[in-house]
Amino acid sequence: MTKAEAIKNQLAQKANGQAPAKSPESTISALLKRMEPEIKRALPKHITAERMARLALTAIRTNPKLLQCDQMSLLAAVMQSAQLGLEPNTPLGEAYIIPYGREAQFQVGYKGLISLAHRTGEYQSIYAHAVYENDVFEFEYGLNKTLKHIPADDPQGEPVKYYAVYKLQNGGYDFAVASRAQIEKYAQKYSQAYQKGWTSPWKTDFDEMAKKTALKIALKYAPKSIEFAKAITADETVKKELDEDMSSVIDVSNDIVNQEQEKEEQVMAIVE
Repeated sequence: MTKAEAIKNQLAQKANGQAPAKSPESTISALLKRMEPEIKRALPKHITAERMARLALTAIRTNPKLLQCDQMSLLAAVMQSAQLGLEPNTPLGEAYIIPYGREAQFQVGYKGLISLAHRTGEYQSIYAHAVYENDVFEFEYGLNKTLKHIPADDPQGEPVKYYAVYKLQNGGYDFAVASRAQIEKYAQKYSQAYQKGWTSPWKTDFDEMAKKTALKIALKYAPKSIEFAKAITADETVKKELDEDMSSVIDVSNDIVNQEQEKEEQVMAIVE
């Protein structure tokens, strides 16, 4: 039996009342301790398994709603973060583990996406910026794409646009521009947390999420290594299994959305 299977069995026994009751935090702490060998194998050299476990516990203490999440989904999110070598829920903004209803969702942050791109060695530069109303900003798509941005010394109001640019080592480049309204429409369509008003990076750090969205749009047709492509698909996923390759585990986000919609329809039917 693998360590992941043993942890899953332990959680099942706890759910069935066959294991001694512990506080959710102490249970997670103990499970993270047991997972340290797997986390250690997944991590790059610059992060230790002990640090990753501490970051996970800090995330839980900072956002107690994570304690109400399915524990396997929480451990899976930690494992995804470990395998990508991104520190979750820190001021670095590399990655986030957030409550997604009763599950824990893993999200790649804007700076995490930048870091993952640079690790491939394919990008000479890659970045995103917010555009304010009084900035000088011009762009043109077509055969000869052009982009010009001169930030104002004293930006006024909220950003009105966001754009992302990448330049490859071979000289190739591209960019994408999105209005604030387009970004909000994207969040409304693809983020259940945004739709429900749950606490998430969309609520606490909108600009960073908007820049990440612009970057994902720009990278859609960019050349990507298999590892980088897998990292991008890990963004905004909920998984409930542990594996040596978390990219092979099924994302159950859509199932959760469907369940939430069914509950809402049932409530509305009762009200009507």
